[in-house]
Amino acid sequence: MTITETYIGLYESLLRSGLNGDGFAPHREEARRLLSLSGIPSHDDENYKYSDFTKKLDDKYQFSLSPEKIQVDLNHFWQCQVPQMDTKVILLSNGWYYEKNDVDQGMPEGIIVCGLREASEKYPQLFRQYYNRYTPGADGFTHLNTMFANDGVFVYVPDGLHVDKTIQLVNLTHGFTNRFVMQRNLIAVGRNASLRIMICDHTLNKTQNMVNNVTESFIGENASLEMYSIQNEPDQSAVIKSLFFHQEAGSRLTNLAFSLHGGMLRNNVNVKLAGEHAESRLYGLFLNDRQQRVDNFTSVDHAVPHCTSNQFYKGILDEDAHGAFQGKILVQKDAQKTEAYQSNKNICLTPTAKMRTKPQLEIYADDVKCSHGATVGQLDDVALFYLRSRGISEKEARLMLMHAFANDIVSKIEVPALREQISGLVNSRLRGEFSECNHCLLNCSR
Repeated sequence: MTITETYIGLYESLLRSGLNGDGFAPHREEARRLLSLSGIPSHDDENYKYSDFTKKLDDKYQFSLSPEKIQVDLNHFWQCQVPQMDTKVILLSNGWYYEKNDVDQGMPEGIIVCGLREASEKYPQLFRQYYNRYTPGADGFTHLNTMFANDGVFVYVPDGLHVDKTIQLVNLTHGFTNRFVMQRNLIAVGRNASLRIMICDHTLNKTQNMVNNVTESFIGENASLEMYSIQNEPDQSAVIKSLFFHQEAGSRLTNLAFSLHGGMLRNNVNVKLAGEHAESRLYGLFLNDRQQRVDNFTSVDHAVPHCTSNQFYKGILDEDAHGAFQGKILVQKDAQKTEAYQSNKNICLTPTAKMRTKPQLEIYADDVKCSHGATVGQLDDVALFYLRSRGISEKEARLMLMHAFANDIVSKIEVPALREQISGLVNSRLRGEFSECNHCLLNCSR
């Protein structure tokens, strides 16, 4: 029996035992049909050639199919360490919207922030309008998420409203058994509205966990969405994170992804520029050491004329770490006057660190400005010699060069308090001082 057949069989058995979610039901059935056709990606799939999760899927997991009763308040075990940053913290417990979240205070009237399951019941029209509508070209892991996901976060910003407070969404995986968490988020930003959201992935235990998260985002005409993703996971965790963005005319997207620590990470970013004069900016930084694996996959679809996209990803790999970047820009036939740029730069600090990069351009229009490029190398010996000649030790000189390399991405953070904090975390990580539980008051790894 294949791994796809195993999970389809598990889904059918859960249906017989009463899998929750009336609003999700038709989407589940369609996802099962699509998964049976596509299958769960393995190394035979070109897009997953360097991140095969099928062995992880063979492990035995406990599925979080219903919210669990927690004896302690999770808010006491999580504190944001970004000083002077005004955030509204939303916790998810093993993929479920935490019942003790307090989102009403300090939020503009008309903003909806609640659990996705709650949204399907309280706001069925909005749920039907946006849910599972913006996942074109979804792969088998997205279909798997659609089949099993029961909850997540729903954020709706009506036309003309601006959310000044940053929403900090914290995905907490915890417990004493191996967990398989499938969580779904849905974000809709109305016309002429704006939203800033920070998504933090964090694990509170040392078990073998598998996380398969999907976030859909709709960005209306002349709207703005600024999203930060921070991955801070232990070596035992395997995480697949898929982001889908749909942009209307004149909209602006900024997505920054920071993979600071993790065992096996896969980040999918899919953008469709569906309205003229839309702009997307995708930035990423990953730091790998030991035997960690990070694979970044991006797909930007220029479907209409006069749109701009810019991708800039950097990686630093140490020891036996492996990294991969696959970026695709599609310019469709009628998408004239497109401007699309892509760059991936990487440093391998040891002979055993490996980086594979595959930038791609697929252009069907003739009046465009597009470019892509990729580099994999080592620290600049000339720059290192210059710093050493100024009395700086070799260790500090190497750290200075690595931090300068990473700062090209960190400097893109538009929130000063967050930029300072991420810069400090990157510096600590490069020095080998960073703990995978740095944000957690439990400090379970110490």
